[in-house]
Amino acid sequence: MFEYLLIGCGFAFAAAVQPGPLQTFLLSSVAQRGWQRTLPASFSPLLSDGPIALLALLLLNRVPETMIRILQSAGGIFLVYLAWASYRQWRQQTTTESLASESAPRTLLQAATVNILNPNPYLGWSLVLGPAVLAAWHESPMNAMVLVIAFYTTMVTVLASTILLFGMTGFLKPGGRRALILISAITLAVLGFYQLVAGLLRRGAA
Repeated sequence: MFEYLLIGCGFAFAAAVQPGPLQTFLLSSVAQRGWQRTLPASFSPLLSDGPIALLALLLLNRVPETMIRILQSAGGIFLVYLAWASYRQWRQQTTTESLASESAPRTLLQAATVNILNPNPYLGWSLVLGPAVLAAWHESPMNAMVLVIAFYTTMVTVLASTILLFGMTGFLKPGGRRALILISAITLAVLGFYQLVAGLLRRGAA
């Protein structure tokens, strides 16, 4: 169970601090409207990811077990790629100012719509979370629940913390943001290698 708790928390943290459409919305909304009005948008993944998760699990449940293991290995490669991309962003000194310069939706529903149109949740559920949840479910339904709850609890917490830090303390100025991106890169790399090795070992054990 602890294994799936770590997977859920680690992947959620890395996903939450990655620059992307949702993060752009949050930071630009804080800049335009303040952190108090933006804070509810941290719950938008709970609204947007339900249909994505259901679709991914339904599709994955229809494919052979061998394909699940292949997807798990592919998910590991995908996470390592994201880790490399994050490391390159860290080297290029990406700042929150560039993220907050774009326009953004102004409601929780619109924020959820932004996330639905974002390819990252589809890739995450197809290549990482979906196979992990199915593997956990085969061991114990409780393990699958722990993974999903850990993921979304961490995701909402980190998004809310990002809003508060950016809005109240200025921590997410260049130095703070670069530190989070570097931590994200390390986390993604560790999870990626873990997923890759786990997929290969399970294939060998089959």
